[in-house]
Parts: sequence; C-alpha cells; structure tokens
Amino acid sequence: MRKLFAEFFGTFWLVFGGCGAAVFAAGVPDIGIGLVGVSLAFGLTVLTMAYAVGHISGGHFNPAVTFGLWASGRFSSKEIAPYIGAQLIGATAAAGVLYLILNGGGGTEFAADSAGAFASNFYESNAFDPKTYYNGVGFSMGAAFLAEFILTMFFLIIILGATDKLANGRFAGIAIGLALTLIHLISIPITNTSVNPARSTSQALFVQGEALSQLWLFWVAPIAGAIVAGFIYKNLLQDNK
Repeated sequence: MRKLFAEFFGTFWLVFGGCGAAVFAAGVPDIGIGLVGVSLAFGLTVLTMAYAVGHISGGHFNPAVTFGLWASGRFSSKEIAPYIGAQLIGATAAAGVLYLILNGGGGTEFAADSAGAFASNFYESNAFDPKTYYNGVGFSMGAAFLAEFILTMFFLIIILGATDKLANGRFAGIAIGLALTLIHLISIPITNTSVNPARSTSQALFVQGEALSQLWLFWVAPIAGAIVAGFIYKNLLQDNK
C-alpha cells in the first residue's frame, strides 16, 4: 500500500507542478515562464519526487514507465494495474485541485475552447482558428504519434540506463528529470507533450470534447514506445553478465 500512496503523491505532484505551471505561469505578461519554464517545471516535479518517494515505489508516476519497466523485466505484471490506478487517481486529483484554483482566480475561469486548454494534449489543431494554441501550427495525427512514441522510448531508455545496477544511482533522478525537461522543450509545440497517459487523462477529463476523443493516442503511443524501449534495453544494452 505504501508503494501505491507513493505513486499517488508522485503523480499528483507531476500534474500539479507541470500542468499548474502551464495553466497559471506560462502566459503571464512580461514575467511569464513560457515554454522553457513549463519544461523545467515538469522535469523538476519528477526530479524532486524521484528522491522523495522513488525509494518506496520506484518512482514511476506514469503508466508508460510502468509498462516499460515490465517489458525490461524489472517489474511484476501483477502490480501493473494497481500502479496505474494509483497514478490515474493522483493525476485526476491534481487536475481537480487546479480546476478549483483556476475558478477562484477572478477573471481566470476554466475554459476549454482551444487546443491545449487546461494543459491538455492535442493534435491536428485548426491552423485557421485564431484560438489555436501554438501560432496556427497544427501537427498531424501521424506526426503526433511518432513524436510521442520516439520521445517516450528514449525516456525509458534513459530511465533504465540511469537506474541500472551498474550505473551511479545517486544521480538517476537528475538524469531522468533533465530528460523530461528536454522532452518538453522538443514537443510542447507538437502535442503539448504527453509521454504520460495519466497526465493526459487527468486534463482531458476536465476539458472533455476533442481532448477526450484524441486521448487514445496519448495512451497508445507512449505505452508502445515504452514497451519497445524495455525490450531494446533488456536485449541490446543491458549487461547480463
């Protein structure tokens, strides 16, 4: 049960810190943190919780990570469902708190009328809609799938390598946090960056509409990429001597 609580709190912090930074701090005139700040926020949430509770649960905070570790032989199939359940509950709870704060801000009420609203993930946004999230640039479903697949695959390779028994585990949290920062720097303009089905689900549940109808991609692509990474690391990179 301690492991599940660790996953709950870790995933809560990831969504609250990362999506919270995107919702509240990214677009503040003159002093907003922008894309770089949001990328750092996501990386810092994972880095801090990796050291806070990683020793309890392994610090997954992400269904794709859970599947990737299973594919690599480092995680039991019996624990997959409980871990993902805890991650989804933690992520949704964090989104709920963000929703309550947003609606208590006077002039910052919740709105779901544009791609990326409430830090949700998206693809194929309307390039001719003035409310499109990123300067009228909408990436196709195929481009979004490929980006999420590749980025999650490399995220898992980094996680597996940084936590390998032959690696210096003291710095694993730093490597993983910086990897997630880099991933966001690359892909926020493409999909608003998922690489984490729990993070995508929590925001889509509140935004509804297109965010929910597109949610399948932000489950399938990250999990597929993570599983491929698990097999790659286990069979091509891991020292089994």
